[in-house]
Amino acid sequence: MAQVPFDQREGEIWYDGAFVPWADAKLHVLSHGLHYASSVFEGERAYGGEVFKLEEHTDRLHESARILGFEIPYSPETINKATRELLARENLVDAYVRPVAWRGSEMMGVSAQTNTIHLAIAAWEWPSYFDPEQRLKGIRLDMAPYRRPDPATAPCRSKAAGLYMICTISKHEAERKGYADALMLDWRGQVAEATGANVFFIKDGKIHTPKPDCFLDGITRRTVIGLAKRRGIEVIERAILPEELAGFESCFLTGTAAEVTPVSEIADWSFQVDAITKALMEDYQREVQPKAEARVAAAG
Repeated sequence: MAQVPFDQREGEIWYDGAFVPWADAKLHVLSHGLHYASSVFEGERAYGGEVFKLEEHTDRLHESARILGFEIPYSPETINKATRELLARENLVDAYVRPVAWRGSEMMGVSAQTNTIHLAIAAWEWPSYFDPEQRLKGIRLDMAPYRRPDPATAPCRSKAAGLYMICTISKHEAERKGYADALMLDWRGQVAEATGANVFFIKDGKIHTPKPDCFLDGITRRTVIGLAKRRGIEVIERAILPEELAGFESCFLTGTAAEVTPVSEIADWSFQVDAITKALMEDYQREVQPKAEARVAAAG
């Protein structure tokens, strides 16, 4: 059965302060955000009816907009309240949440200083980002044709829509070749991340991961680092060169959508799904579930 296109789904979307029918959540074709990528977004996951680390996501959304030079006209408190109300109205328990902010259509050109800033929040049921069977045995990655840019040439601290253009190109090319995703290097030729997730490697019981100096320090990334340290596992953040991949025993990705996903292959390099990766997968699933006291408070 074909998937229902996202512009034809049922339900409501929070749009500029009001809940509107899904089909009516539209923008004009001459919106600045479409033409010049003056748009920022978040990817969030709800478990048991609660968005994991909602406040952190909303704060990052505001910061992403600030970096791009515009201010979202809704406070974090308003956005968080709207998100929770949207989940309740849509009767969603386990879902993906997508807030997005963009410059509107008053001016059309590189400069758009007076354009209205819009904000929308949508939510929908979303299964595992990668095929569940494939995920358990580890997904396969290709090497991406594009690299993460130098921070002097792009606002890499912002979750900006424009920065994902090279990710889409790279993931599409990988999928055409039978891979699930692609590993991106940075402008220096060092390992950076996958197209939409951070990457970790394991060797001799220690975890190695690239320093997030030209890509987002993901919320899931920080969460998993904390979980590893809670287990007493050393986490080393450092520059990693592609030629080092042959020496790593295991590899996994982290992200709101990917959660903790083992990797079995990157181009010509193979990896095992080891005990540390499996433990972190389990730890993360426990971590994201709403705590009992939070559920009681919400019910009250």
